[in-house]
Amino acid sequence: MMPRLFAALAAALAAFATPAQAQKFPDRPMTMIIPFAAGGPTDILGRVMAARMGEVLGQSVVVENVAGAGGMTGSARVANANPDGYQFVLGTVGTHAQGQTLYKTPLYNAVTDFTPVILIANVPIVLETRKDLPVNNFKEFVAYAKTNQAKMQFGSAGAGSATHLGCVLLNYVIGVNVTHVPYRGTGPALQDLEGGRIDYMCDIITTAKPPIDGGAVKGLAIFDSKRSPALPNVPTAAEQGTPNLIAYTWNAIFLPKGTPEPIVQKLHDAALEAMHTPAVHDRLTSLGAEIVSDQDATPQHLGDLVKSEIAKWAGPIKASGVTVE
Repeated sequence: MMPRLFAALAAALAAFATPAQAQKFPDRPMTMIIPFAAGGPTDILGRVMAARMGEVLGQSVVVENVAGAGGMTGSARVANANPDGYQFVLGTVGTHAQGQTLYKTPLYNAVTDFTPVILIANVPIVLETRKDLPVNNFKEFVAYAKTNQAKMQFGSAGAGSATHLGCVLLNYVIGVNVTHVPYRGTGPALQDLEGGRIDYMCDIITTAKPPIDGGAVKGLAIFDSKRSPALPNVPTAAEQGTPNLIAYTWNAIFLPKGTPEPIVQKLHDAALEAMHTPAVHDRLTSLGAEIVSDQDATPQHLGDLVKSEIAKWAGPIKASGVTVE
């Protein structure tokens, strides 16, 4: 009888504690886990959002970069964290969709191990090449790659990253088999591309824009249905004869599963206010990010998106034969 009494008392106390905990949230600094190296596109977007969210919530949002396994290392830390709202991850299509098929043994289930909070932005991918590659547009690139694929190399921010899978889709669509060179982040890969040590990247537009604008690399095609205002002179792959080459990443906030709904709502509302802040909006759009509508910024939409994106990417990944241990 006594053990049952203690169990009932504990359950009652927990029921009262959760609303109280949610009501005072946040009463200390929070941590945004960015599951990639500092300086990359996800890091840039996350830091802009974190600063404004901290102002809205009245507590600082500390950014911590936890890179590894295509973003799964940092994401897994949040999946296993206490569901109290003080740790959340800035996920991407790579961490919460592509990796579920790409990795033989994913570190988590992207659908069941997280609580979706908000979709922030979609970010197109752009094909960029070393500046001395003897091509000037996407059609010429395709012809060159088909002839020279055995000696070419493409770089990425790491196996399983959005930059890796963007080129997996590119190579699959145009029918080439090119050696992949994974790096520890976008920065080192870009350095080698600018130095002519690799041939091309399928980069997030956020980090592709500066070297393209500066002439350090060539921008040949946007993998989207429309041109990006950030790179208006770079045509889409569709414009150049390849309409089925659509690849972009997205950025979204996830909490651990079981996080109380009032905490989810507070974090959602703070992120939405940050997205509506003119300085944040202008900064992100200037980098090529496409801020989503309020209708697409709901937790429900994000949960549905994760499921549909896992299914969307499973086909090309399996067809390509690319897997990561």
